[in-house]
Amino acid sequence: MTATQSPTHDQPKTASDSGERRYATVNPFTGKTEKEFDYTPTEEIDGIVGRAHAAYQAWQQVPVAERAAVVRRAAELMDERREELAGLITTEMGKRKEEATGELYLCSMILKYYADNGPGFLEPTSIQPLMGKGEAVVETRPVGVLLAIEPWNYPFYQVVRVAGPNLVLGNTVILKHSEITPQCAVAVEKLFTDAGAPEGVFTNTFLRIADVEQVIADPRIQGVTLTGSERAGSAVAALAGKHLKKSVLELGGSDPFIVLDADDLGATVKAATMGRMLNTGQACTAAKRLIVTEEFYEPFVAGLKQAFTTFTPGDPADASTSLAPLSSERAAQDLHAQIQDAIDKGATVVAGGGRPDHPGAFVDATILTDVTPQMRAYREELFGPAAVVYKVKDADEAVALANDSDFGLGATVMSSDLERAQAVADRLEAGMVWINQPTGSSPELPFGGIKRSGYGRELSELAMFEFANRRLLRTVPTKKADRPLGG
Repeated sequence: MTATQSPTHDQPKTASDSGERRYATVNPFTGKTEKEFDYTPTEEIDGIVGRAHAAYQAWQQVPVAERAAVVRRAAELMDERREELAGLITTEMGKRKEEATGELYLCSMILKYYADNGPGFLEPTSIQPLMGKGEAVVETRPVGVLLAIEPWNYPFYQVVRVAGPNLVLGNTVILKHSEITPQCAVAVEKLFTDAGAPEGVFTNTFLRIADVEQVIADPRIQGVTLTGSERAGSAVAALAGKHLKKSVLELGGSDPFIVLDADDLGATVKAATMGRMLNTGQACTAAKRLIVTEEFYEPFVAGLKQAFTTFTPGDPADASTSLAPLSSERAAQDLHAQIQDAIDKGATVVAGGGRPDHPGAFVDATILTDVTPQMRAYREELFGPAAVVYKVKDADEAVALANDSDFGLGATVMSSDLERAQAVADRLEAGMVWINQPTGSSPELPFGGIKRSGYGRELSELAMFEFANRRLLRTVPTKKADRPLGG
């Protein structure tokens, strides 16, 4: 019996029933607590890990084509349930329905990508030995049970980009999702179960933060991956290092969006608006720092202001809504405090700057200029609908400002001169650089950052190798075998 199948976890509670804080669906548009789920009892954790480990022992022996078929079936079920699952996303973290549906479409693409291409990625690679006879190959083998700690902002996408490659590889996954998206966590486990994954291959848990170390420390756990804040990443990396476990971290970002020039300024403004406001700005790779050369600065800011003032708050389930709430009231308060700090210290408010007179966890679509290093908005990630625009005199100043950040996730360079854009892109400290398009995501493209944005890569072929045993198999003839060299 998996964690979400036990009576302890699958019975929703009302707020009046609860004492201790639980995993809860709190609709950020209405503020209503709709469901609560008990934490996974600490005494059950050993059994959960044990079942995942037992499942791994069997799952790794299943032919890769059969593992891939389960992952493909999960994608098909996601397509069939898209409207239902999109509703869960909208209810739990406030994503606009259109964007929630888009997230699920991308998830299906990811699962199908690994179902179709994963077996080929696992084909052995031949090496011609420099000394001695015989042959050598590098095999890609699974390693065991992984712990995936995932956030609320893309509650299905973040999970499937871990599950897709690793289930095809032969690993098993234990999920610890965000405490504000419990129904999404239950739903994604059900997808894999209904697709034919045996018990323990993919397991959702409602772990307390205090119990995470117990899981990471367990010798049956072979790796941990986290998408989240710097603080969470630092804590998990320390635990993983302490217990000698491989880890992959995708943390915050304060991505620069550099405008060098623009033949079509309207299209550039549109790209910047989309890059900043997608998912109400709650994306690690959102275009948070808009860096514009002085020739184009004034018309760019004017165009951006015109675009941002069209965003009006409303029900995220309503197709006409342009500004959704943030994921929670706390998130809205935190973002507004960062904006207010900048205003108090002299930043110019071009648009927004406050909170609309509307129920729900809303913050105005905000544009700040004249932001200085003394302000929180200069260094900190603004996770919501707030853009900071900087004026620079040339490409050199743009690069210096872009790299003056603790983060290094993504970056965008906009220019009609591709050679000039490439020269700037080559100098940026980021894990991903996009030219003439906001930073995005696609199954075949590696995703990850450098500096305090984390390490390791998800998506693409590279994701198949993060939690893999790249095992050497060296074969020599039985007659006149070479003496071994080295230790």
